[in-house]
Amino acid sequence: MDTPGTIRTPRSPRSAPRRRHFTLEHANRTLPLVRRIVADIVRQHKLVSSLEDKCHIRRPDVPREKQEELTRQYGIELEKLRDLAEELSAVGCEIKDWRIGLIDFRSLHRGREIELCWRLGEDRIAFWHEVNAGFSGRQPVDEGFFEPLPAEAVAS
Repeated sequence: MDTPGTIRTPRSPRSAPRRRHFTLEHANRTLPLVRRIVADIVRQHKLVSSLEDKCHIRRPDVPREKQEELTRQYGIELEKLRDLAEELSAVGCEIKDWRIGLIDFRSLHRGREIELCWRLGEDRIAFWHEVNAGFSGRQPVDEGFFEPLPAEAVAS
């Protein structure tokens, strides 16, 4: 099932980089670079979506040459969007929503994988969620996040 804001592209995937595990500190240190890439992705996604709408609606009042130019431009802009997504993937994080710039950084917390969650416009990573919980399962990174598990919970 596709999520709103998610573009599925027909390009055969290149060997996907293995997702690394980030510490909260390391993920926050990558934000200046991630922020720039994600801002470009959001802008490019908006442009590609607009061109896609124009390409897939055949209007008799638009000359065929103009329609072909729109289709060509759509392909060029879609390729730019793919390149940006690959650039972000190379950093090691994953885009979850192309429209709003929602990003997850895989992490380990108390012995299990989680996602550190960041959204374009936020100053730092302040939320996390279980791997399959998504945005609606966001929980704050608060003092409790850093507390060790009680000894009895670790032993079981």
